[in-house]
Amino acid sequence: MREIFTGLPWWVKWVAVPVIALVVFGGLIASVVGFVIGLLFKLLVFVALVGGLIYVVRKFTASSSSRSDW
Repeated sequence: MREIFTGLPWWVKWVAVPVIALVVFGGLIASVVGFVIGLLFKLLVFVALVGGLIYVVRKFTASSSSRSDW
């Protein structure tokens, strides 16, 4: 593989080959990135909902236990 790239100009190695790779694999890369971002967003929503639930339950149990302390 090195012998193939040795005689080529720098712009072929550093510009043309990456551009061709992006054209060929661009859809795959975009779908993987979209999947990862979607997964991270769902994880963030899950953490926020669980945190909110824990906050509400603790607030409710703290207020109900303080009423029973009378």
